[in-house]
Amino acid sequence: MKSHEKPVHPYIPNSAPEVKAAMLKEIGIKDIDELYEDIPAHLRFKGKMNLPKALSSELALKRHMDRLLGKNISVDDNISFLGGGCSNHYVPAIVDEVINRSEFLTAYAGEPYEDHGRFQALFEYESLMAELLDFDVVNVPTYDWGQAAATSVRMAERITGRGTVLVADSVSPDRLSIIHNYCQPVMQVVLVATDAASGQMDMDALQSSLSDDVAALYFENPAYTGVLEEKGQVIADLLHANGSLMIVGLDPLSASVITPPSQYGTDIACGDIQSLGNHMHFGGTLAGFIATRDEEKFVMEYPSRLFGIAKTAVEGEWGFSDVAYDRTSFGVREKGKEFVGTAAALWGISSAVYLALLGPQGITELGQTIMQRSLYAQKRLSALKGVTLRFTSATFKEFVVDFSGTGKTVKAINKALLDQGIFGGKDLTEEMPGLSQCALYAVTEMHGQAEIDALVTALESVLA
Repeated sequence: MKSHEKPVHPYIPNSAPEVKAAMLKEIGIKDIDELYEDIPAHLRFKGKMNLPKALSSELALKRHMDRLLGKNISVDDNISFLGGGCSNHYVPAIVDEVINRSEFLTAYAGEPYEDHGRFQALFEYESLMAELLDFDVVNVPTYDWGQAAATSVRMAERITGRGTVLVADSVSPDRLSIIHNYCQPVMQVVLVATDAASGQMDMDALQSSLSDDVAALYFENPAYTGVLEEKGQVIADLLHANGSLMIVGLDPLSASVITPPSQYGTDIACGDIQSLGNHMHFGGTLAGFIATRDEEKFVMEYPSRLFGIAKTAVEGEWGFSDVAYDRTSFGVREKGKEFVGTAAALWGISSAVYLALLGPQGITELGQTIMQRSLYAQKRLSALKGVTLRFTSATFKEFVVDFSGTGKTVKAINKALLDQGIFGGKDLTEEMPGLSQCALYAVTEMHGQAEIDALVTALESVLA
């Protein structure tokens, strides 16, 4: 290449100057800017972008990416107590072995003619989840819990024909934002206060919020703060007497040791399966689920895919395919009740492997282990000077620690902990009113006594 010629970029197709010139000639223009004439000139970027020189080889690109990735500090290198929707759980090796098989890993969408077991795998996932949650119907995973919660709310709106949803003020701020986005301008979102001391539902506030336009109440149990709601059946009875539905969001792991929502009057349950055999992967393998009873009024309002099992024309053979396909946007396109595109079905398969591996006894033991270790951590942390537990209620996996009595900010505490190889709890100061200088701690099976004691020892030095 001559010194005055522009480089041919190895990763940009048709970047050779002569190829570009031939393409422009073919479509009858002299300059590529002619393609953007419809965009007003004042909106178009002028000048050159501040980009580094192109990397000339795959080797150079790999070295560059390795240097960037080397700046990350992972949970493999540090003890992590971060949670709030994505927390550190152990993923058995067999899970990765199965989902990395080509028939699963590369199956973006697919139909029966090209399916090599994916439909059956997802049917098994739905069945295992239904058993864990004690519900009849579970969907193929959505993007994440936020989408699952928002979709559940819209399902309630269509079922009841009402235009208001009540949402507990203790839900995840991120999920609340998604619910607002999905509901506008069709529904009104009204927050309902939770009790400041217990973190549970304020029943007076709930009763005063009910009207004949309330389609449903959405709350999380365990809450975003880890608090367990003890009045589930009372809340359900109150809602049903008003003609409203109850939607409960949950970490499905909690159903291994806590009464599942179906047993205290819940109409629609939703949540995320990240805790069931999915790595954190820098913020997600997130995948939402929705679960209901096997009643037509619920099933026909699912916008996402449902896989079922049926006998085939061959004696003794079974087939797996979509249930009520025409209710989805795949079947009726723009007439669908909600558009469904790319989902997170692969993580459903990993959760199926995980649940099948643990079995009923294993998943129960896991839930018990998490509760025991969480209680131990709460006991040790609350014994530190100036440190208290924010809520009086029982919790699962996560709990809020109040550092306001220490004279130090959560931000400063977490920075000091990171210097000692520990990710402290998530700082709630900015995102949740009333929880200034509080942190959300997550304790899982990854935290033995040694890891919890290391956290306490580190905090003792930081707070001294």
